[in-house]
Amino acid sequence: MIKEQFEMTGRYKQWAYALMGVGVLALVLGFVFLKPTGDANSFGVTKFWAVLMHNSIFFLLITIASMFFISATTMAMGGWQTAMRRVPEAISGFVYIGGAIALVVLLGYVFGSQNTAIYHWKDAEHVAHDKVLNGKKGFLNPTFYSIATILVIGTWIALRHWYRKVSLAEDAGEQGDRSYFWKTIVICAAFIVVYGLTVGSTTPWLWLMSIDAHWFSTMYSWYTFASSWVAGLSLIMLFIVYLKNQGYLEYVNEEHIHDVGKFMFAFSIFWTYLWFSQYMLIWYSNQPEETVYFQPRLKGPYSGIFYLNLIINFVAPILILMKRSAKRNYATVTFMSVVLIFGHWLDFYQMIMPGSLKGDENGGNSIGLFLFDMGVAAGFIGLVMLVAGNKLTKASLLPKNHPFVKESIVHHT
Repeated sequence: MIKEQFEMTGRYKQWAYALMGVGVLALVLGFVFLKPTGDANSFGVTKFWAVLMHNSIFFLLITIASMFFISATTMAMGGWQTAMRRVPEAISGFVYIGGAIALVVLLGYVFGSQNTAIYHWKDAEHVAHDKVLNGKKGFLNPTFYSIATILVIGTWIALRHWYRKVSLAEDAGEQGDRSYFWKTIVICAAFIVVYGLTVGSTTPWLWLMSIDAHWFSTMYSWYTFASSWVAGLSLIMLFIVYLKNQGYLEYVNEEHIHDVGKFMFAFSIFWTYLWFSQYMLIWYSNQPEETVYFQPRLKGPYSGIFYLNLIINFVAPILILMKRSAKRNYATVTFMSVVLIFGHWLDFYQMIMPGSLKGDENGGNSIGLFLFDMGVAAGFIGLVMLVAGNKLTKASLLPKNHPFVKESIVHHT
């Protein structure tokens, strides 16, 4: 008998709640020891907000990447992913609560905190005396930032909600009715445009690159996309393997696992291409206004993480995932998925912390402080598990009445 309906086990819920508990405990301890209500620009206040921004942005972007996966494969008229489509569909459901958390954190920092160490452009007096920031004040200001953030997250939620509604309606519709399929084409086309204009363009400028507002890179948004996309693919892989091991997704086989593994491998190389291109051009020009970004990352407390980032996100996948057999082995792809999610979490850490904690003697990288980062990340992981698991229980794991179901079942590469 085919198991079409997912049920969260007690063990699954225990892990999710335990990780969320770790996150809450980390927040409480961070509040007690870092004193985020103290001196506005103290190290503790900056570190507390930087950690919240790091994790809320990272987990929102890697989960909304699941909606991009659906949209890209749908627009390509791909049928192979249909048998496992409910997995990224469920993961993308995190955008509701993840978007709300990110919105509270980002707008809370911009309007609710006097700290300006992360976003220097918040300080109007400083901007008035800074030629570079003054030239960018048309978009680097609290009003523009908040409106853009609300519109971006709101649009992601609206499109994802619309897609899910049509997807479930297709299950309840009549076999052979293609109207729902064509509606999803329209939704996915709209989402790809929005995703390109946000994750692929403007949003990383505001949320991340404006931390180092004196510096800019035309490759930054592509780089951010590649990092969150690889981690998003790895998250999809983890859920697929978990469901397979629990006896679900009977129509998903090694061919599907292999294809997701190929995406993970290919875009790890793409991420490396962008990493090298951005770094090489700046290193080669050796201009102070450009090298200022890499100076704190290459020298001092962040240098170890800088090179570890490259080893995890490039050396590991090219050595481990290159072989065909590796991309079809459940243990290998599970291991690499965990490694890549952690690796790109470190990548986002590198994007945020050096620019936020300038002047701190250890960059906030002491063991205790890094455990605070990890603790908050654990809380988000538990929340993603709980939300995605709950979404998986709400619909059949195999989309019904979809025109590409048969093609997906007999998929072979």
